Amino acid sequence: MNNADKIYTLAVAGVQRLVPYKAGKPIEELERELGLTRIIKLASNENPLGPGKKALAAIQAALPELALYPDGSGFMLKQALAGKYELDESQITLGNGSNEILELVARAFLTPEHEAVFSQHAFAVYPIVTQAVGATAVVVPALNYGHDLDAMLLAVTEKTRLVFIANPNNPTGTLLSQASLERFINALPDTCVCVLDEAYFEFVSCAEPINSIAWLKTHPNLLITRTFSKAYGLAGLRTGYGLSSPQLADILNRVRQPFNNNTLALVAAVAALSDDEHLQQTITVNAQGMRQLTDGFKVLGLEWVPSAGNFVLVDLKQPGLPVYEALLRKGVIVRPVGVYELPNHLRISIGTKAENQLFLEALTDILAHV
Repeated sequence: MNNADKIYTLAVAGVQRLVPYKAGKPIEELERELGLTRIIKLASNENPLGPGKKALAAIQAALPELALYPDGSGFMLKQALAGKYELDESQITLGNGSNEILELVARAFLTPEHEAVFSQHAFAVYPIVTQAVGATAVVVPALNYGHDLDAMLLAVTEKTRLVFIANPNNPTGTLLSQASLERFINALPDTCVCVLDEAYFEFVSCAEPINSIAWLKTHPNLLITRTFSKAYGLAGLRTGYGLSSPQLADILNRVRQPFNNNTLALVAAVAALSDDEHLQQTITVNAQGMRQLTDGFKVLGLEWVPSAGNFVLVDLKQPGLPVYEALLRKGVIVRPVGVYELPNHLRISIGTKAENQLFLEALTDILAHV
């Protein structure tokens, strides 16, 4: 080992073995690699409509304030969220995306003596934050691509401090019912925190509403995480939040760094919360795009996992990576999910009608030549 590599031995054990999260391929990177000029990105579950007019106007109005530090408490955003969800501001934790809330709860509750329980095929950040603090990850085999709540409950022991549940789940899009979730949370011991990751909850059909916030009144060990990155189109500003009991929020805010949300993110999020028209348009475009893609898969004879999010997991019945790479050469970026133990699948984010069509045409051509 050379002197430079010795630095790795100084890192804590969990970090030494950690494989960093790999984000979706940026458009600019593909432009540099292949010299393409027309590229569509359907890889990161972003809103194809972008931010709403209210958010953009709020950003523009805040630009002269950029020499000043943002409000470290996020008072206005907490006030807006508290009003929307009929909660107290003391029940809210703001994060740099909901991703940071996941890290905060791991730092606050996990040690090398503790365990975190989560499902196979669940969001890749759960094992990352668990390993980073040296805790033990207990991965429960998936049931029909989603969470097996009964098996997860059996996996909880006296060492369990966190249970992560994504609903809808990323990358599979599976949705748990309100009744099954409520039974699970009621059965959990009060010695562990249940993290209910609802990054995609705005896309859940009104035919099956889930009012998880009502459970906060009786479950001080419940943390709900949500984000402005998906339905609100503010992924580039990184704003998320946690809803919980005041006591749990107090713990998270002890480890939260000041100024973790910048000024533009704060004002844009406040404005986005009141832009019902943009949110409804987003949901409509997503539903239309979901039908467009699944109809296309049907024509191609492909199967997919029914999704309650703004993405869909398609089964290619062959290794997905070569198809992913072939799509890149055609200027289409999607998400390979081999890291989720789904080597024959690709996750496709819902785009505009034109983007969805370009993807389907590219996929059709590729599958015709393999």
